[in-house]
Amino acid sequence: MERHMNGVISREHQNIVSELMHQEDGSAAVDGSGFLNGSSEDMHAAESFLHQAMDIIIDEAVKKATNVNEKVCEWRSPEQLKELLDIELKDGGESESKILQRCKDAIRYSVKTSHPRFFNQLFAGIEPYSMVASFITEAVKTSLYTYEVAPVFTLMEDAVLRKMIEMIGWEEGGDGLFNPGGSMSNMYAVNLARYRFCPDLKEVGLYSAPRLVLLTSQESHYSISKAAALLGFGTKNVYLVPSDDRGKMIPSALEEKIQLAKSEGAVPFFVNATAGTTVFGAFDPIDKIASICEKHNLWLHVDACWGGAALISKKHKHLLKGIQRVNSVAWNPHKMLMASLQCSAFLVRDKSSLLQRCHSARASYLFQQDKFYDVSYDTGDKSVQCSRKPDAFKFWLMWKALGTKELEQRVDRALNMAKYLEQEIKKREGFKLIMEPEFANVCFWYIPPSLRNLPDGPELRKKLHTVAPVVKERMMKTGSMMIGYQTHGDKPNFFRMVVISPQVSRQDLDFVLDEIHNLGKDL
Repeated sequence: MERHMNGVISREHQNIVSELMHQEDGSAAVDGSGFLNGSSEDMHAAESFLHQAMDIIIDEAVKKATNVNEKVCEWRSPEQLKELLDIELKDGGESESKILQRCKDAIRYSVKTSHPRFFNQLFAGIEPYSMVASFITEAVKTSLYTYEVAPVFTLMEDAVLRKMIEMIGWEEGGDGLFNPGGSMSNMYAVNLARYRFCPDLKEVGLYSAPRLVLLTSQESHYSISKAAALLGFGTKNVYLVPSDDRGKMIPSALEEKIQLAKSEGAVPFFVNATAGTTVFGAFDPIDKIASICEKHNLWLHVDACWGGAALISKKHKHLLKGIQRVNSVAWNPHKMLMASLQCSAFLVRDKSSLLQRCHSARASYLFQQDKFYDVSYDTGDKSVQCSRKPDAFKFWLMWKALGTKELEQRVDRALNMAKYLEQEIKKREGFKLIMEPEFANVCFWYIPPSLRNLPDGPELRKKLHTVAPVVKERMMKTGSMMIGYQTHGDKPNFFRMVVISPQVSRQDLDFVLDEIHNLGKDL
């Protein structure tokens, strides 16, 4: 296979999509009844368009977008892009040829997150089985609230959740659901913890509750504060617990913050620990935090959206030591495990229908109790949503295709590649690690030749702060690669690289360091 396929997209995988469109005898797999106006002419036009669009997707969004010789992005300013795409909507429809060109343009000017040199987010790469599952869920177009309308996907979600619960270590089982992103999972945790603490609040409202306080580390994801704002606690009632130099929550500081809240007349009820922080990839000491939460009867949630994948690896699951003691977990398979976006699970240790009781509204047109099947399979009343996409299928299909062992190897390989990058940074003049990585986040400075003789101090830090933004601008405009940068505390801007995809080779990582030097050596 060509370099850009690199064992991830084989010829067999490329045929999967076309098999969706055809039967074995070569006839179209799409039934025209009920499609558009149901006429034969409409059906043939729609089928022709789908075939042509699928060809564009395979050629442009799969083959070309994963080719290391192509650009990661075709950068254009917002005004340029508006003009190129003719973005405004009009009264009349366009021809098929124009719409197909729109499809090509949408792919062309999008960032190729499946490119081997895309390292900008906590997701990357292409997962062919999961991508096909996405196509299927869009084609079937169902919603995951009742068994009667989504029988297959209801059972698949249940199977995936049970397996994830097993990996967490909740031997007596648990509950959960897939939802739109890790921020939503964290909000579920806060809401569920509040309901357990103040069940009357669901009916009588906030005025019946004491002043409730959430605790989370200063390195935690901003979604905890958003949840506090959205659910009516107020962001000032989110107490930030100090972290150590590596970004881990300090247990003794958590104890102090709990005591502080109580001394102020507030009621702490919820602690969020993080398994894989967004910046440094740090893992809070869950075991020690769990002991504190048990002592004070606090709900302990673990935001493992990023680091949850380590549970699959025998070599790395120690990073989440003690997770079997927590009340709830957020885990995003669309990150390191590479399921198609979005694929986010919220899991809860409680088996007593707490999710159901907290969120149920008992809509009579959906959740009738006298159905002809076991209504425990109607999971929609656990959710704050009504319509809910069958996202678990994107994880289920790739897990069935790859098996747990291959998923484990995917995690181990990503962390091995991060280790390689760390070692290369240590070898190269002008590159300096912020800290040795614990996970797949590698944070470092590039110091141009003109700054290398300056002593560490305000002048160096001020000038160094301007380097990463300029290098980032240059890499985006050339389209050679994509890496994030940021500041942190009093640290000047640094690069944060995240290694995920099996497509990434050591040569790609060498290229990144070479390219940063080439783009920034004149600064």
